[in-house]
Amino acid sequence: MTLHVTNTLTGEREPFEPQDPENVLLYYCGLTVSDPPHLGHARSWVHVDVMHRWLEHLGYDVRHVENFTDVNEKIVARVGEDDLGSDENDVAETYIERTLADMRALNLLRAEVYPRVSEHVPEIVDLVETLIEKDYAYESNGSVYFDVTSFEEYGKLSNQELEEIESQGEADERSEKRHPADFALWKAGGVDESSVHEHRHDDVAFDCEDEPSGQTWESPWGEGRPGWHIECSAMSMTHLEETLDIHVGGRDLVFPHHENEIAQSEAATGQQFANYWLHCELFQMDDEKMSSSLGNFVTVDDAVEQWGTNALRTFLTAGSYNSKQLYSDETIAEARERWDRLERAYESAVEALDSPAARTKASDDSLREAVRDARSDFVAAMNDDFNTREAQAALLEIASALNAHLESRDEYDYRGLRAAVETLEELGDVLGLSFVGETTGTADLAGDVVDLVLDVRERERSAGNYERADELRDELEGLGIEIQDTDDGASYRLPSDE
Repeated sequence: MTLHVTNTLTGEREPFEPQDPENVLLYYCGLTVSDPPHLGHARSWVHVDVMHRWLEHLGYDVRHVENFTDVNEKIVARVGEDDLGSDENDVAETYIERTLADMRALNLLRAEVYPRVSEHVPEIVDLVETLIEKDYAYESNGSVYFDVTSFEEYGKLSNQELEEIESQGEADERSEKRHPADFALWKAGGVDESSVHEHRHDDVAFDCEDEPSGQTWESPWGEGRPGWHIECSAMSMTHLEETLDIHVGGRDLVFPHHENEIAQSEAATGQQFANYWLHCELFQMDDEKMSSSLGNFVTVDDAVEQWGTNALRTFLTAGSYNSKQLYSDETIAEARERWDRLERAYESAVEALDSPAARTKASDDSLREAVRDARSDFVAAMNDDFNTREAQAALLEIASALNAHLESRDEYDYRGLRAAVETLEELGDVLGLSFVGETTGTADLAGDVVDLVLDVRERERSAGNYERADELRDELEGLGIEIQDTDDGASYRLPSDE
């Protein structure tokens, strides 16, 4: 059965055919690092991770790129709050470090790269210059705007007519634009004070002598900052190609973000920007989407600590990526019970498999058939637009068949048990479930976290922030981690290392 996906661009369920039959170019619109990651972010991360895993299971080499937006007025609004740092870069570094740790705790496969906006300003400037040269953009008072009337297919992703689209951008931009729906590619100067105050947390102490305005860069139009939409186009085309196979993001990004990505990218290259647009539905909490701005969220690290990686991933994959999901005590409890069923059946099967009661000539056709049927159902579900709900149900069928076999026999079917155990391990891995123990708290994760801290420390030293770099070293050594600086960089020894 061929993989089929629901393409937002066409509104149709379509067979998936990558440009290269052996490779898939997958881009996911990553996090704006202005707050701790929450379960709403985790839901999208996990579903993109499952897409990555299933595509690899089908034999594709997946080039997965996921960005960090580290240039944004929301980040500037955090400057001076608590211990987040004294400038936009400090805040971004703090949350990027936390985000990467949360990704590892969720057992996510690593992306090929995690590009940051601040590292790609030259590529952004080049792309804006191309759009001006091709008469798709214009400069106005040091800012640059995309002319939506110049792109005939504007609105094709969100199915909107240009006449129906309201003004985009901030109120003070309107006098600079030719059309209310034109959007900023480059913004003159820094972040204005009103934008900073709009995004401040009301209940957090603020300690900053001067009102922060964010990083700025030189450009042909004067000093300024990149617009939000141009960033993903520049980063995805830098690290993948002009045409992506799959572009994934939240449903709330269809307009204006993804619509504008399409317009600026296709105007610049003359090529289709992405062949398949897949959108993750929102995570509901008390009839509202889970959101940092609304304050109704559960952080990823709290969720992992409370429920564990496997139970959390069971919860997050209980609904397909393009179906809405409700967070509640009841839905979490149901997911934990499903994981417990899977884990208990697996552990009982392993114990039986390694016991004297497992016999070479014993045979249970019902068990063997159930495993074959479950594999077939799992494959069909995943090829049906990554239907994780039905895929999870297929794993539970194996658990039921195992329980029935173990409860009804004194001699066990060795080959049937082995097939069931290996199938649970193989297909469970597609959903990111680990039957050999939780992924959190391991030496590998500890090493990943230390590596991240040492990377931050090295950037602090490069920036001349030696006091902060020394503090990071002291904090690691306070945890019993030995740090050794060499000409080739810092090395470390964990407390458990021999």
